[in-house]
Amino acid sequence: MSLARRADKYECYQRSVQEPDADVPFIERVFRKERGRAPRSLREDFCGTAAFACAWVKHHRENTAFGIDLDPEPLEWGRKHNASELDPEQAARLKLIEGDVRVVGHEAVDVTCAFNFSYFVLKERAQLLAYFRRVRGHLARPGLFLLDAYGGSDAMRTMVESREVEGFDYVWDQHLFDPIQHHAVNYIHFEFPDGSELKRAFKYDWRLWTLPEIRDVLLEAGFAEVDFYWEGTDAKTNEGNGIYRLARSAPDDPAWVSYIAAWR
Repeated sequence: MSLARRADKYECYQRSVQEPDADVPFIERVFRKERGRAPRSLREDFCGTAAFACAWVKHHRENTAFGIDLDPEPLEWGRKHNASELDPEQAARLKLIEGDVRVVGHEAVDVTCAFNFSYFVLKERAQLLAYFRRVRGHLARPGLFLLDAYGGSDAMRTMVESREVEGFDYVWDQHLFDPIQHHAVNYIHFEFPDGSELKRAFKYDWRLWTLPEIRDVLLEAGFAEVDFYWEGTDAKTNEGNGIYRLARSAPDDPAWVSYIAAWR
């Protein structure tokens, strides 16, 4: 059996895309700096396998988390592979919900996050506005809504790039881009040393929202303030260094990732 047939696409995704051990302290740092205390309750929207929600409840004995996703398959995988690694006390502080993030209700939380550009599936401005309003309505006072976004000239063209991960190559395939609609179709493939491949393991059909658009919709949704956190550059490699700092403006970069912090 080929390596691709034996591979688990969700495990490959978590190893190549997600970094919850970096995101958790980042959220805590941003919230503490602005509000003078650590956040304790969190909602992970479009959570998939809920890797981040699980990391959140592990981080502190008082942390609680909701993980919400419309797709039952990654949620079930997350229950079996991520939530199952929690001890009973940690598991009691986690609730995974199959449902639409625009509909599911719960008590107010300190932080809601929507990572990996997941909210880009909302292609119409009215849809995005309704979602942001829903998020705000379930945030405590004070509360933080943290998103990420990507862009740059390289994001607005068809291209394929890959990078090595232990045991396989991660391949990002920008298959289609429409500059009028800002409609993008992207795929993730995984390639293995024996020549086998998990072709189109994940598909993303979304709108490439720009930072000013996102900021304006957040403010219209009622958020009091919107901040941007920009990634620094490694002087030796000229690549991103993984360190994000508050920024009011940014240099022209052909490929960038930014965090967006919206405050209630």
